Amino acid sequence: MSTTLSVRLGEDLARWVEEQARATGRSQGSLVKEALEKARQAERGKPFMKLAGSVDGPKDLSRRKGFSRP
Repeated sequence: MSTTLSVRLGEDLARWVEEQARATGRSQGSLVKEALEKARQAERGKPFMKLAGSVDGPKDLSRRKGFSRP
């Protein structure tokens, strides 16, 4: 089953999508769908990123004795 989604784009982005579709001979919808699929795959490849910014402590975590560099 598929779902239709309408998206309102700004003039610049809409023009860019239209130009890309014309240049590649593909539909605008297929370009947007491909971009969304790539974004989903990139998210799956980095599950640790949901933890980014959640660690408290010194900015330089190598300050532990015996682990710092001269």
